[in-house]
Amino acid sequence: MKKSGLVLVLFVLLTHLLWGQKIPEGKIVTTYITAKTLQNKAGENPKRRVSVYLPPGYEASSKRYPVIYYLHGFFWSDSLLVSSDKINHIIDRAISLKKIKPVIMVMPDESTVFKGSFYANSKSSGNWSDFTSIELVEFIDKNYRTIPHKDSRGISGHSMGGNGALRNAILHPEVFSSVYALSPGILDAQYFAMTEIDLYKNVKNIAEIKDLSKPENARTNIIFAIARAYNGNERKPPFFADLPFSFDGENLKINASVAEELKKNSTSELPFSHYENLKKLKAIKLDWGRNDELKHIPATCMNFSKTLEMLKIKHEAEEYIGTHGSEVSKENGRIENQMLPFFNEYLKF
Repeated sequence: MKKSGLVLVLFVLLTHLLWGQKIPEGKIVTTYITAKTLQNKAGENPKRRVSVYLPPGYEASSKRYPVIYYLHGFFWSDSLLVSSDKINHIIDRAISLKKIKPVIMVMPDESTVFKGSFYANSKSSGNWSDFTSIELVEFIDKNYRTIPHKDSRGISGHSMGGNGALRNAILHPEVFSSVYALSPGILDAQYFAMTEIDLYKNVKNIAEIKDLSKPENARTNIIFAIARAYNGNERKPPFFADLPFSFDGENLKINASVAEELKKNSTSELPFSHYENLKKLKAIKLDWGRNDELKHIPATCMNFSKTLEMLKIKHEAEEYIGTHGSEVSKENGRIENQMLPFFNEYLKF
C-alpha cells in the first residue's frame, strides 16, 4: 500500500474512533422560585420554573463556575430550550470541543398569560426585569457554586430573549459584564406596532383573555403582550394594558400618550437614558439573519447598532445569511460557534 493510502486509512480509523467517543454530559436541574418581584394583580403566576445547566464534573468537585443567563423567545420556554432546541447538548459539545470552558447556564421560564414578558418591569403584570437581574441572580448564587461577581456573569437570549438580554445588561451593568443578543426581537416596540398596525383591527374580536388562545388570534396576542410589558395599567381589566392604536372601521385612531410611552420604554431608547451604564459593559454583541421572517428585526438591529456606533459604544454586530432561527440552535450553529466562544473570551473563569 502506498504511504498516502496508509495515511488515509489511519485518518479514517482515527475519525471513527473519535466519533465513537461519548461526549461528557452536563445535567439539567429544574427548580422553582416564588418571586417577590413578580407579585401582581393581573393574573400572572409569580412561581417560576428555572432550568439550570450544570457542566460535566460539577457534582464531583467543589469548583465555582461563571454563569450565562439565557432568555427564551416569545411562545417559548425554558423547558422547550431543552426538549426542542437541545441546548444542553449544544453546551456539552462546545465544552468538549473546548469552545468554552465549563460554565453554568440558567434558563428561567418567563412565558406569561400572553406568552411573553419581554423581561421588562410592567406597571401591571410584575417586575420581570427585577426578577431576571436581581432576585433570580441572588437565588442562583445562593443555591449553586457560582462565581458571584459581574465579571463572571453574562446574559444572552434569542428573539424576545435577545431583546431581554440587551435590556437587562444595559439596566444592570453591576450584575452582568457582557451580553450577546441573538436575533433580538422588537427592540423598537413602536416601530414594530406600526409595521403590524393592521393587527389592531382585530382587537374588536378580543373580549376576554381566552379569546387570545384561538388560532386565528395568535398574531394579535403579541400586541397585548407588548402592551402589558410597556403600557401596563392596573386599573384596566381584563387585559391590564393600554393600546397605542385602535380602529373605527378603517379609520386609525392614535392614543398619543400611550404611543409615546411605548417608544420611551423600548430597549432601543436605553442607550440614551442609560448611556453611562452602557459604557460599563465589558463586551456587547448582537447578530441577526438577513432573511429573518420577522421583517422588523434586520432593520431595528441595524439601527440599534448604528445608535451604539454614533454614541461611540464599542460593540460587535453581525448580519449573516439565515432566517430567524435557521442558524441558531443546531450543531455548529450560532450558539455553539459564536455565542459560547464570545463568553469564553469575556467571562472570568
